[in-house]
Amino acid sequence: MDRAAITQIKTICPGRVSLDVDLGAMSWWEIGGKVRVMACPASIKEVQQLRYFAAQQNIPTLILGGMSNLLITDRSIDALCIRLGNSFADFDHRPGAATIGFQSGAWVPMVARALQQRGLSGLEHICGIPGTVGGLVMMNGGSMRRGIGSHVVTVKSVDRLGNIVSRNREECDFAYRSSVFSGQDEVIGEVDLKLEPGDSEAMRREMIDILRSRRLKFPRKFPNCGSVFKSNPASYAKFGPPGVLIERMGWKGAERGDAQVSPLHANFIINRGRAKAAEILELIGEIRQSVEEGLGHRMEPEVRFVRSDGRIEDIAQAYRAHLAGAEL
Repeated sequence: MDRAAITQIKTICPGRVSLDVDLGAMSWWEIGGKVRVMACPASIKEVQQLRYFAAQQNIPTLILGGMSNLLITDRSIDALCIRLGNSFADFDHRPGAATIGFQSGAWVPMVARALQQRGLSGLEHICGIPGTVGGLVMMNGGSMRRGIGSHVVTVKSVDRLGNIVSRNREECDFAYRSSVFSGQDEVIGEVDLKLEPGDSEAMRREMIDILRSRRLKFPRKFPNCGSVFKSNPASYAKFGPPGVLIERMGWKGAERGDAQVSPLHANFIINRGRAKAAEILELIGEIRQSVEEGLGHRMEPEVRFVRSDGRIEDIAQAYRAHLAGAEL
């Protein structure tokens, strides 16, 4: 990326552009190389301008939010990273209304807190999820096998040419841990949610119980990205939770370099020091193959892989490419 392109990007996002940003210092696994340019938009208009400029200049783009479900290559990434975070995290709510709108960079625990303070009930289960509301909508995220999709009214996204696309809930094709956005080259910009009236104090107590349960069950001492494999309700009922399947196949506590399947919860992989992306990728791929061969169930990863060209792809696909000797 030449200086003229970087200058234009700085014009679009004044004061919110950084060069050679270490993604390993920002990711939940504390793994990842440097990205050449990172721009942090403050409005959906800036997102439009960044996407249009990148398309016109044929600049690869990497879209990041909270980064909690991403495994990032250790190599340098020569791309424009559009980071949706604190500068893109406003919300709009009229007192007494059942609907509330969020910019996609809003931090999910803060979203849960904002809803609780306003007595808007239905999404208490998201209170402990690290990530942004845009990422949560993209994967129809939630906890306890629930998702945010049932509360979505409309979603505004920006396509690769900078056009705004607006969809209602039905058009978002929400399914378990997926949506239409999972397969689209679009950036979620704004989300309108509809909740039910609730008792704010009762909601607060429920959220405290959820957070206490998460602290007891999930590893917190070492960097990790949360659950590695999806706990789909249908497969959960038939086979059980992924952590149990992984443990049955003898993987709990298994290591690859400094990457380890957590001794506390087998559906978590932790970084015990200086783990490499390839080590975690290999653990995920080998665990998945082992469970399928031994128990007849193909687990689906929640984690996706960020390549050195900025593309985000299915981690199973990345594992196959890694085995074939590709530089990711």
